Amino acid sequence: MKITSAKNHELVAGHMLEQIQSGAWQPGQRLPSVVELAEQYGVGRSTIREATSALKATGWLDVRHGGGTFVKAVLPSDPRHGADMLFESAGSLAELLEVRRALEAGAVRLAALRRGEPELARLREAFAQMRQALELGDTAAGERADTAFHMAIAGSAGNPLLAGMMESLADRFEATIRQTRELRFYREPGTAERLLDEHAGILDAIERGDASLAERRLTAHLDGVLAALQEAIAGGKSNLETMNKNNKIN
Repeated sequence: MKITSAKNHELVAGHMLEQIQSGAWQPGQRLPSVVELAEQYGVGRSTIREATSALKATGWLDVRHGGGTFVKAVLPSDPRHGADMLFESAGSLAELLEVRRALEAGAVRLAALRRGEPELARLREAFAQMRQALELGDTAAGERADTAFHMAIAGSAGNPLLAGMMESLADRFEATIRQTRELRFYREPGTAERLLDEHAGILDAIERGDASLAERRLTAHLDGVLAALQEAIAGGKSNLETMNKNNKIN
């Protein structure tokens, strides 16, 4: 079934979701390869990756590095379109991101002033893991390394109370990192490389001991993510509704 639209990835995601909901693709079933799906839909491989990324973020697919893509064994109970769910989740993510921004802005300033070699080593290791995950195309490893990097910033601040607050919210912060990465990958081409560059800039400022620069770069990074979320809240759902009216699967 061929796809013809400027919003190819959204149409592909919608049709793939229909395959799951209709039972054509069963829970636990392995999907055709990216190459095979690209040929079936008549689109590029990047379009397939964007579509599967959206469905992974909303709980319909399980993407295993080196092992293929599978329909989730346990499917979400909400039957709405996967991309709709992704956009609607942005509101609560934005609230959590605001909390992260408030805490991390102070933490990164302290980290730049107080970090020692052990703390720098931890930050560098987390960044190296992010870079390796990008090179391998391992999104799950990238999410874990991203979380580790931000937690390492808190650990480098030399304030046990601040580090404890970050640790107490670790699960929620990890969820925001995972879901905002998925949302940005879904909406913005080249996001993985951009995110790596942003983290490199933050690490560089901490290494220099420049607290003001570290804070500016970290807040710019989080503000960029927040802007993408706000755009999704404002326009994502209406754009999808318009797209579904104006485009057909041939």
